[in-house]
Amino acid sequence: MASWCVRAVRQSYSLVTSPAASPRLLCTATQQKSGEEEAAASEQSTADKALLEEKTKLEEQLKDMTEKYKRALADTENLRRRSQKMTEDAKLYGIQGFCKDLLEVADILEKATESVPKEEVTAQNPHLKNLYDGLVMTEVQIQKVFTKHGLVKLNPDGLKFDPYEHEALFHTPVEGKEPGTVAVVTKVGYKLHGRTLRPALVGVAK
Repeated sequence: MASWCVRAVRQSYSLVTSPAASPRLLCTATQQKSGEEEAAASEQSTADKALLEEKTKLEEQLKDMTEKYKRALADTENLRRRSQKMTEDAKLYGIQGFCKDLLEVADILEKATESVPKEEVTAQNPHLKNLYDGLVMTEVQIQKVFTKHGLVKLNPDGLKFDPYEHEALFHTPVEGKEPGTVAVVTKVGYKLHGRTLRPALVGVAK
């Protein structure tokens, strides 16, 4: 029995150490190693592809966020400019309603001074003269106040008709006046800081 076991062991050893067995074992080992390398390379390629896709995605997100940021900045700047313009306009034209009411007072003063017969304004008629002088002084002073606050009178007699500053009440042929010019001013106009507050009422030559 012992001799049989010894022979079995020797046969097994001879098979392991046999020259014919070595190439097969080496080939199997080489194939196994090659397969592992290919698997590793495949995994690396997959990882690189995933990283590239992630990079592309992040770059697109960054570009989109940058564009949104720039648009937000532009919108904010436009809003700031509009707010500033509204604030400036409120300062300039906030008195517009008050000015319109004062224009009626100025019109009454002008008509009052024009209605006084100039030939009667003499030292022999001191009461009328004092009244007239007072009206003239008041009219001059109110025009100074208007000018101080950017309110300017428009008296376009003889000027070219401007629809933005004048309102034509009628057209009539007038000798010595070019067609399209203001021939008669029935009511003066006013501008507030360059903006027409009340157009002058005029008659235009044709």
